[in-house]
Amino acid sequence: MSFKSSFLLFSFLAFVPAAQAQKKKKEKIEKSPEQTLVYNNVDYLPVIKSVECNPQGQEQGFPLIHLNSEETLSIAFDDLRADNRNYYFSIEHCNASWGSSNLNSLEYMDGFNSDRIYQFEGSVNTLKPYTHYSFTFPSKNLKPKLAGNYLLKVYEGGSESRLVITRRIYVLDEKAALQVQILPSIEVTKRMTNQKLNVSVNTGSLRLTNPFQDIKLQVMQNGRQDVQEILTRPMYVQDNLLQYFNNKTLDFQAGNEFRFVDLRSLRLKSERVASLYRDSQVTVNLVTDHDQSTEKYTSSFDENGAFYIRNQDMDQQLNSADYAKVTFSLDIPRQTDGDIYLVGAFNSYIRNQENRLIYSPENNRYEVTLWLKQGLYDYSYSYVNSAGDLDPQRINGNHFETGNNYQVLCYFRKPGTTWDVLVGFNNSTTKKSTNII
Repeated sequence: MSFKSSFLLFSFLAFVPAAQAQKKKKEKIEKSPEQTLVYNNVDYLPVIKSVECNPQGQEQGFPLIHLNSEETLSIAFDDLRADNRNYYFSIEHCNASWGSSNLNSLEYMDGFNSDRIYQFEGSVNTLKPYTHYSFTFPSKNLKPKLAGNYLLKVYEGGSESRLVITRRIYVLDEKAALQVQILPSIEVTKRMTNQKLNVSVNTGSLRLTNPFQDIKLQVMQNGRQDVQEILTRPMYVQDNLLQYFNNKTLDFQAGNEFRFVDLRSLRLKSERVASLYRDSQVTVNLVTDHDQSTEKYTSSFDENGAFYIRNQDMDQQLNSADYAKVTFSLDIPRQTDGDIYLVGAFNSYIRNQENRLIYSPENNRYEVTLWLKQGLYDYSYSYVNSAGDLDPQRINGNHFETGNNYQVLCYFRKPGTTWDVLVGFNNSTTKKSTNII
């Protein structure tokens, strides 16, 4: 074979893998699909994991900042596609019930309509590769100038239709003072299962024309969007003091303490890990859970549904924590009148097919498998009946002694306007957490 022929053959052979690699690279960076916007906390793709949205320096805190302050929210997430993508974020002002305020962006925002996410890094020494993205809000290029609810949108390639994440965040212009009492239910039949809130609102300098229309109150349990109540009418009005003491409102089922799993190490089994295998991936099977609905209350500390990314196997860098395929199981008879979901702050308590438990006739139990990053996780089982109603008593039980956080938000709609601003906030708890992190 001549030198020229050899050279051509070598060039061709070198070109083939290069072309294949280029093709693979192009396939990897295929843009995320278009999505339908949902005004809630949503991860639109199953490859998006470990989303955090908290005040800077308050890990797993409620996502609220004060208007015109130096406070910021820290937002982070992992993309299991493990490539580098051009992600952007924007905000939209929403009313108290989380519909769009239909305001022009110039009315609620300073700067540009969107900003790019510049901070990202690939995982290091992990069996499951991913890219970790992070940013802060407000940014230099995008700041809110109006208090209220905001939907934070993260999307790819500058196209808001290619959504990957939405999160509900809050901007407070504190004008009203809130006081909260948490008591056992007034109703005799619920005293052992429910927690009743009495809320007083001092409207201060706010100029109300009709307190039954100008003020709205929203109360959430443990930051859960699916366990909340909105009030529009106070029970008593005296000068600038509004009292929400109605016996029929703000009477929450207390639930039970969250279940807990420690996944800080993926080399050693913790207390609730039944088996752990390391091969091309990490596979974890947890000890089977059981029905707690008929059990007496047992005091145990939890983090009220929160999760914390931690890595005891290596350094604490966020991109060195690995992912494991974790199987949860629940030993209860097959249910014919509803569905069971695994929920916690780690998935924003969203009930979808990914989090739904499936009954295994072979094992005589319900099971679900999720990709979870190394860390500490509170979780619970949510039972939803055939009518679509959440039933905390089923599987978990209800106990008025249960420790819960309650977030109370006060909204004001100035007469003559069509949007709501957030003017008051209170975060109350019935019991301290373990603080074992």
